[in-house]
Amino acid sequence: MRNNREVRLIVRWLLEGSRGGRLRARILLLLKEKPMNPNQLAKTLQVNYRTVTHHLKVLQKHGLVKRLGREGYGAPYVLTRLSEEVWEDIVESAKRILGDLK
Repeated sequence: MRNNREVRLIVRWLLEGSRGGRLRARILLLLKEKPMNPNQLAKTLQVNYRTVTHHLKVLQKHGLVKRLGREGYGAPYVLTRLSEEVWEDIVESAKRILGDLK
């Protein structure tokens, strides 16, 4: 189990310090609003489906999102409890890389 400091550093690296961080931040912000599947995310973000699935895998690997229910195409993703616990850090990182948030 990771401590909160370690998780905050991982969040900061995933969003601010690595390629694709802007898109990962946008994915997390959308999933905060409602569960979405990769196709819905791709359409909303106007990016390729495979790009979204790659970033979801990265976020899932680090425990920030999880897939609900069934495996395969169409399964929605949601934020994990861990994401909720460090949500303020996610928002702060998102603000730094995306600018002011609504």
